[in-house]
Amino acid sequence: MKKILLLAAMFLMSYAASAQKKASASSPDGQTTVTVTVADRIYYDVESHGELLFRQNHIGMTLSDRTLGEKPVLRGKKLQKVDETVSPIHPLKFKEVKNAYTQLTLSFAGGYKVEWRVYDDGVAYRFLTNLKDDIEVLAEDGTWQLAQPARLVLQQPGGFKTSCEENYSVVQSSEWKAEDRMSELPILVMAGRQKVLISEFDLFDYAGVFLKSCGQGTDAFSIIQPKCPIRYEDDGDRRQKILEEAPYVAKTAGSRSFPWRYMYIAQSDCQLPLNTMPERLAPQNVIGDTEWIKVGQTCWDWLNGIPYGPDVAFKSGINLETYKYFIDFAARNGVGYILIDEGWALNTRNPFETNPEVHLPEIIAYGKQKGVGVILWLPWLTVEHHMDLFRKFAEWGIKGVKIDFMDRQDQWMVNFYERCAKEAAEHHIFIDFHGAFHPSGLDYKYPNVLTYEGVRGMEYNGSCKPDNSVWLPFIRNAVGPMDYTPGSMLCYQPERHHGNRPICAGVGTKAFNLAMFVLCESNLQMLMDNPCRYDQWPDCRDLLTSVPVNWDETRVLLAEAGQYIVTAKRKGGKWYVAGITNSTERDLRLSLSFLPEGKQCAMTAFSDGVNAHIIAMDYLRQESKVGKQSVVPIHMARNGGWCAVIDTDK
Repeated sequence: MKKILLLAAMFLMSYAASAQKKASASSPDGQTTVTVTVADRIYYDVESHGELLFRQNHIGMTLSDRTLGEKPVLRGKKLQKVDETVSPIHPLKFKEVKNAYTQLTLSFAGGYKVEWRVYDDGVAYRFLTNLKDDIEVLAEDGTWQLAQPARLVLQQPGGFKTSCEENYSVVQSSEWKAEDRMSELPILVMAGRQKVLISEFDLFDYAGVFLKSCGQGTDAFSIIQPKCPIRYEDDGDRRQKILEEAPYVAKTAGSRSFPWRYMYIAQSDCQLPLNTMPERLAPQNVIGDTEWIKVGQTCWDWLNGIPYGPDVAFKSGINLETYKYFIDFAARNGVGYILIDEGWALNTRNPFETNPEVHLPEIIAYGKQKGVGVILWLPWLTVEHHMDLFRKFAEWGIKGVKIDFMDRQDQWMVNFYERCAKEAAEHHIFIDFHGAFHPSGLDYKYPNVLTYEGVRGMEYNGSCKPDNSVWLPFIRNAVGPMDYTPGSMLCYQPERHHGNRPICAGVGTKAFNLAMFVLCESNLQMLMDNPCRYDQWPDCRDLLTSVPVNWDETRVLLAEAGQYIVTAKRKGGKWYVAGITNSTERDLRLSLSFLPEGKQCAMTAFSDGVNAHIIAMDYLRQESKVGKQSVVPIHMARNGGWCAVIDTDK
């Protein structure tokens, strides 16, 4: 009997081994490998530079009538190499991006495929289906199993309804419990020699992804998604109450590609902010001509909208004189836009009846005369109920809209974003999405989508602290444009911060706030302070209004994730160099070896003053000549920064 049992066990083991099939693909440099195992599920391992990062990750998709990836039957395998260069319409980091990868496509019985792309610095996968009619996706299995324990940097909301503005939390993977709060994307995995940034891309007609722990001690986490709302009603002028949800996360076409899940792998902390996976995974631009889309800076009235001082001889407020004052400032300083926030309409629910105190037609005409465009704020529900506003705004001469308070990423809301982008593009209007989730490809398909919030930015006043903001270049801003609303002239150390609308202030030193204006990547960059305050510090004003929003190249010179960063960005012959630190003061030595050979270049630097650790307003401006051999000592006070412009033509 024992012999029979032993033979049966050996047969089953032999059968199981033969049933397993493996396929692998390596990056162009051979340093990163994905190994896929087809067994009872679809599993894959990720190894990079001799280190196993993930083992036995498993993926699948449960539909209403079947489960893709359950007892999969492999029908075919295809390997191909791609080596090309892409030129982003809005180059946030680089004018050109090399796109070289190995693609592994596995075809399975049942009408679906899984596609992996293996880059020198990352891995991405997605499902593709070829099924008849519409399908209902009940749940998606995407589980990451760490090969070793790691620190996870998470943004943890209290539920699916979130504006994605929570502070970061650092959690040991082994201590993240199943009952703990989930995390939004992106997340940062800090393990071993390498760091991994996990996010999604090409998100259309589908629910956005959150991640939850698989349980304490598992060192694993998996996808969780909001269900699709099917019955809802307005809850005020900017929120919606969901009355009933579908049993599925998405009802969608049966023949389609699904979003990419990508892992950007960094060999150093300096590499993390240079993530270009979005550019490499981007969908095609569908709007055709983009010459009408003008990126740039905008003045903004919400936080500091009351001008004052000897040159203000009118009663400030939400009125014609105030916005003319903003336009005059913008025109004098080469700023392309002013953004008028809440108050320009008589009622936030009606975008066609304007506040008579504002005299919007006269403001638009005055701005056109001065070369300054007008952007209008709107709650998203108003847009939903009045999709014809884009046509009307185009007739008025409005250049862009800021759409706010979506606070969701279920399939219905993801589709709302795209409907807005499409309708706005047809009428040559650009969009800034506030109350928004992270960028996930819409801004490439519709390049009139210039930026997104989804960050704890300067609107939070005293609770927007450098200890949190220093993570942003490594995580949130690494995955796409970010409307942090930088540029404060009134600055405090965290424990001394005070001030709310209409006199708001930045946390961190003056040099920190100048540096953030350079560090933050956004195709529409906000000048969050009042023109009258910028004119009180003309040297700071002239620096800020000169900063481009798109760049030819970017280099991270010094960095430790969550601690400090110094980055250099070039536009033409000018380099802008910016550094920030958390609540720990730093002394660094900055090599300028990126400068051209044999040239002495003019550098104007803004640094923390000797008392900036107490009086955050204390800063020092210095001019000097520097060259390729120069090494510049930098002192950054606690919550401090350093910022410089280097002109290679002077």
